[in-house]
Amino acid sequence: MKFKLTAREKKWVLYDVGNSAFTLLVSTLIPIFFDIVAGDSADSATVYLGYATSIATAVTALIGPLLGAAADRRGVKKKIFSVVLLAGALSCAVLGFIGHWIWFLALYVFSKSAYSLSLVVYDSMLCDVTSRERMDEVSSRGYAWGYIGSCIPFILCVVVYVLYEPSMGIAVLPFRAAMPIVFLLTAVWWVVCSLPLWKSYEQIHYVQPGGHPVREGVRNLGRTFREIVQSKKILLFLLAFFFYIDGVYTIIDLAVAYGTDLGFDSAMLLLALLVTQIVAFPSAILLGMLSRKLRAEILIAACIVAYFFITVYAIFLDKTYEFWILAVCVGLFQGTIQAMSRSYFARIIPQEKSGEYFGVYDIFGKGASFLGTFLVALVADLTGRENLGVSVLAVMFVIGFTFFLFAVRGKAEPAAANGASANETADGCEAKEPETLSSPAAEDRQDH
Repeated sequence: MKFKLTAREKKWVLYDVGNSAFTLLVSTLIPIFFDIVAGDSADSATVYLGYATSIATAVTALIGPLLGAAADRRGVKKKIFSVVLLAGALSCAVLGFIGHWIWFLALYVFSKSAYSLSLVVYDSMLCDVTSRERMDEVSSRGYAWGYIGSCIPFILCVVVYVLYEPSMGIAVLPFRAAMPIVFLLTAVWWVVCSLPLWKSYEQIHYVQPGGHPVREGVRNLGRTFREIVQSKKILLFLLAFFFYIDGVYTIIDLAVAYGTDLGFDSAMLLLALLVTQIVAFPSAILLGMLSRKLRAEILIAACIVAYFFITVYAIFLDKTYEFWILAVCVGLFQGTIQAMSRSYFARIIPQEKSGEYFGVYDIFGKGASFLGTFLVALVADLTGRENLGVSVLAVMFVIGFTFFLFAVRGKAEPAAANGASANETADGCEAKEPETLSSPAAEDRQDH
């Protein structure tokens, strides 16, 4: 049967198209521009950007859960989403006008933090725009269209870069003109693609406000952590996610910087990563369709194993064609492992507390890349060999896979408080569609 997105799902997917442009910018042109801005002040783009990215992910890990808890309150999620979205897009636009490398890194940390916080809220919106049985494919479509859609602003940015790049032999733009254009294009695309979701989003699952927002947020967050500890399936999955997604995000963030430090041509690196985006589009859709026949657990496990071998391959990479092979292989599994992880987690948590739970999810997700980028940067800095830093990621995938096996075998337990009615939990949570609030344990992958 052909899978067709509803109007609400399409608007949610469109934000993936918008924010993916920033992700692509971070992993491609920002390392190149930073290298130019820094000049002789920075010896290695991988090291400095690695540390900056680690700071951004640490900030997100600290703020994300509280932001998610606040977003669960009735009528608040859209407001918080608007603030972090505009903060990220505006700082992205301003980034193109920064001429000093330290200020460039500082604003980069702010912009990437705001971007990541917008995803905490955005991911939790999945519970409001679709049903549990559709989450796998809707999440996959989000990543798929995000990859192919972000190619449009990316190609425009590459054209601007080519018009500047002296080695191309056709330089017609000065660097100080090309750089602002690239960042403005990305910021405008990001905001425009978010408008349909921003205009139509309706918060279906929510927690009734009560007491001081900050105090209540901290109290609810503490309760959520206790619920996670009591639900072994959720806890083990988050531990597995921490390690395997660590490697995925680190590869995304540092791919171009790694290739640049190995001496590859920057234009070739950009084209290779464009191929990654193009390959990721049909791959995410096809593997998402497989979720109708195969359990999400099987698809996630297969992706972890594939990423382990990709990382091992990257350690010995020293030729241009090998980087092209690496780009294609990453594209095959990048979208699927992220999409399936997001939808799998959304399905096993209480829907009305999705903001809180996705805030915690972000600690184990984006927060995990703090460890990955930090270790890659540290080992590369200490040894002077970037490939030794990459070897750390292979270990992360092994640990993640081990925890994931335990998570799959674990017994699903309801994370929400027992004894709550269909319309209200013990935490005072309400929803407009109570039939969607059934126990995560009862619906844990029984549709497959």
